[in-house]
Amino acid sequence: MKFKKVFIDPEIKTQGFLSPFKKEAEISPSPKISDYRQGKRYLFIGPKRGEIFHICASLDPRYICCSTHVISHISNCPFECTYCFLQNYLTDTTLTVIAETEKIIEEIREKTGRMPWRLFRIGTWELGDSLATSPLNRASIGLVEAFKELPNCVLKLRTKGKAVEPLLDVDHGGKTVISWTVNPPQVIKSEEIGTATLEERLKAMEKVSRAGYPVGLHFDPMILFRGWERAYEGLIKEIFSAISPKNVIWISIGALRFNPEMKKKIEINYPFSRITAQELVLGDDNKFRYPRPIRVEMFRHLLAALREAGASECFTYLCMERWNVWKEVFGRTPKSIGHLDYLIAKSVHERFPKTAKIRPQKRPYLELSYQKFS
Repeated sequence: MKFKKVFIDPEIKTQGFLSPFKKEAEISPSPKISDYRQGKRYLFIGPKRGEIFHICASLDPRYICCSTHVISHISNCPFECTYCFLQNYLTDTTLTVIAETEKIIEEIREKTGRMPWRLFRIGTWELGDSLATSPLNRASIGLVEAFKELPNCVLKLRTKGKAVEPLLDVDHGGKTVISWTVNPPQVIKSEEIGTATLEERLKAMEKVSRAGYPVGLHFDPMILFRGWERAYEGLIKEIFSAISPKNVIWISIGALRFNPEMKKKIEINYPFSRITAQELVLGDDNKFRYPRPIRVEMFRHLLAALREAGASECFTYLCMERWNVWKEVFGRTPKSIGHLDYLIAKSVHERFPKTAKIRPQKRPYLELSYQKFS
C-alpha cells in the first residue's frame, strides 16, 4: 500500500528496511493522529522507548488462556477489520513500527533468560499486523534472524495479508512460525476489509511452507452467519489442499467477542456490518460473546471438520474459553493455564524439534504464576 506520508524519528539511525522511504520521508516525531482510520494511512518509524515485551493482555485467570507473550513493536494496522479492538483502544492512531530491533532482542533475551527451561511463544500481533505491507514485513526480518539464536523462544508472525516474499530467503532456523487468521471468503469480504483474499493467503501459506517455516492457523474470530457450517467446512478443505497438516504447528479456535464500548464503535465505523446484530451475552470479563451453546456447536463442528481433513495431529486449543466449554468441545480440559502452556510446549518439541529443542518438564509450568515481568 502507498502511505500518505512517512515520518522517521530523528533518533533513528541507519536501518536497512528504511531505504525505500528515505527520499520521501519527513524527519519528525510522531504526528499524533487521533482519528483511527486516518492513522492507518500515515507511517511513523520510531525508536524503542520503555519495555515492550510482556504477556498477552487478554490473559485472565477465569479462563484457560494460552499464555502467549507479545512484542508491542507495531501499533495500528492498514487493514480495516470491523471487529478489530484497536478502534476502541488506540489514542495515538498513527501506524507505528519500532525500528530498533537490537534493543527489542536485548529486552527479550534478558527476560526469557530468567527461565531457560521454558518455551516462550512470542507474537507481534497484539497491536498490529507485522506482515500487512512493506516496510512492516521488512522490519520483521531482523526479528526472524535474531530469534534463531534465542534457544527458548519462538517468534510468531500473525497476519491476514500476503506480503511474505521478504521472509522467504531468510535463514530462520525453524524458530519462526508464520500464522494466518482464517475465515471463509464471505467473512473476509464483509468484515476483513482490505485484507488478502483467502486465495492470496493460501498461496502465501504455500510459499512459507516451502521455505521451511512452520505455519499456525487461527480460526479466530469465528463469525456466525447463515450457512456458516458449510462455509467453514469448505475453508478447511481449501487450507489443507494448499498445505499439509504436517506443516501446521498449532491451531487456535475462538468466537467473536468484544466489549460494550467497542460494540458502539463498530456500529459507528462500519454501519454496514451485521456482526453486532446476533444474540450476544456479556461475560464477567466484560466482553460480549455468542451464547455458550452456540459457541460449543461452532467449535465442535470446526473440530470435526479438522479431524476429517487429517489435522488431528495438529495441537488445537480454544482461545479465551472456560473449562466447561473445553470439556463440552474436546471431552477433556487442561487443568490450568500452566498445564495448557506445558501441553503446547510438549507438542512443539515433539513435532517440531528444531523450533523447541528443550524438552519441557511439567512441574515448573504448573508452578508458574503467569504474572507480568517485574
